[in-house]
Amino acid sequence: MADYHAPVRDILFTLDTISDVSSITELPAFADVDAEMIEPLVTEAARFYEEVIAPTNVIGDLEGAKFEDGTVTMPKAFEGAWAKLRDAGWSSVAGSAAFGGGGFPKVVGQAMSEMMASSNMAFSLCNMLTDSAIALLERHGTDELRDIYLENLITGEWTGTMVLTEPEAGSDVGALKTKAEPVGDGTYLLSGSKIFITWGDHDLADNVIHLVLARAPGGPPGTRGISLFLVPKFLVDDDGKPAERNGVETVSIEHKLGIHASPTCVLSFNEATGYLIGEEHRGMNYMFTMMNHSRLGVGLEGLGIAERAYQGAAAYAKERIQGRTPDAAESDTIIGHADVRRMLLTMKAYTEAMRGLLYDATAAEDRMHAETDEAKRAAAEARLALLTPIAKAWATDRGVDVASLGVQVHGGMGFIEETGAAQHYRDIRITPIYEGTNGIQAIDLVMRKLPLDNGAVIEGYLDEIDATAKELSGKSTELDDISVALSRATASARQATAILLMAEDPQLRLAGATSYLDGLGTVAGGYYLARQAAAAHDASPADEWLQAKITTARFYAANLLPDARGKFEAAVAGPDLLYAVADEYIG
Repeated sequence: MADYHAPVRDILFTLDTISDVSSITELPAFADVDAEMIEPLVTEAARFYEEVIAPTNVIGDLEGAKFEDGTVTMPKAFEGAWAKLRDAGWSSVAGSAAFGGGGFPKVVGQAMSEMMASSNMAFSLCNMLTDSAIALLERHGTDELRDIYLENLITGEWTGTMVLTEPEAGSDVGALKTKAEPVGDGTYLLSGSKIFITWGDHDLADNVIHLVLARAPGGPPGTRGISLFLVPKFLVDDDGKPAERNGVETVSIEHKLGIHASPTCVLSFNEATGYLIGEEHRGMNYMFTMMNHSRLGVGLEGLGIAERAYQGAAAYAKERIQGRTPDAAESDTIIGHADVRRMLLTMKAYTEAMRGLLYDATAAEDRMHAETDEAKRAAAEARLALLTPIAKAWATDRGVDVASLGVQVHGGMGFIEETGAAQHYRDIRITPIYEGTNGIQAIDLVMRKLPLDNGAVIEGYLDEIDATAKELSGKSTELDDISVALSRATASARQATAILLMAEDPQLRLAGATSYLDGLGTVAGGYYLARQAAAAHDASPADEWLQAKITTARFYAANLLPDARGKFEAAVAGPDLLYAVADEYIG
């Protein structure tokens, strides 16, 4: 089983070429941040995740979270790992300096989150949900709630959860029944059952802070009648310390295909004291801040597992002796076989493309909050809105593909747990499902995001891609290959986009939504690799690492980018064939 080695140079290269992190650190909001601190910060964090967190991955998978007598117990190794993470401050690098964080841009914090997800995805989920709770409180919480809860969440003393799903209300959140009755002193008593609550209970932190959707009296049916509440596991005393146990009980935890060390809890709220976030009956509006933040976090899990699966497959391929290549006199390592190299380069190209997409989306989030010019903030917000469903869905779908290829490279050994390849596949398989299934992300893209500003947002993004293709043209034969392929794929994207935007029948958009998202994600991946190839070409022709960036982009352009055109054809094929087979003949 291969050890994890954080891809420090890849991360720094992406922060530079895609996120343009140095321009972000020049914004007034980051006046106390020195861009020159980023490289040593990432380098030192890499050492920490490799040495402290990565070794807990298999331990967590084998031991899992345990539930007994209403208590969730984590693997022993997690206790020390969490304490070291908290004390070192790696999980709070991008937290607000006013509440104990490092004050760095979120995209720098994302580098830390990527390494944590690669090191141990199950472990990283606790931090991911906590980060999302922080984002919600920063934007929508009262000063009082921020003063009580933010610092402890940012520093990792306490952790956060997202509490939406109920037995009869999964993706259809509007069907939820949990009730919140006002007490009269500004607090509410919540009663109801919630399921699939990630890290809903554990023994690593002193308190767990739940962000809960529930119905207060007088609200209309559906999502418009939902309110949002902060419900701590332990109520907080006047000194800000956990005190009396609140009316939240863990009923059970789920037994899952993967992420065994991430406790997925069934929670029962029995007149639990809750504090209203914002206004009554506007809870879904506020919760979308947390949900969208989490969607980027889940996309990052796709990247994190893809990176580790790729590393493991490459290491195995360099060691496993099997068969002979056409020119070889005797058996050699399988990395010499053309099909194995095809799989490894596919894994490499998709992983690097995912990193570009996710880091670009998070850089947009930084600019949305930190730009001083209103027009620039609005443009960043629109870009983030467009990229979020693509980043969540395309990165997790491709992450599953990469993990599956990792099993395939290992051959029969990949189907055996000891190599670690099987765990990567089991762990990542949840990512296209939770935080809004990828089908829902596709619907969001075609129904809500394409029409933004009458289509100007998507058109502007495609214009960017075309501009990059033109920039590459004529620089060298290698870059010309990328330019031509990228231009063709973008032309297909424009055609499909125009048809979907003009479609009067919503079923046309809905039927083609997933194919369209898959195609657009594939084009976006080619775009980010093309930008990195251009930067590599201009930097140092003698640097073999940079030359590999160009070759990877060429491989993507020749072998993976053509898939986009087929996806766009499927995206506009219409819904008729989906309904042409009667229900009784399905299954």
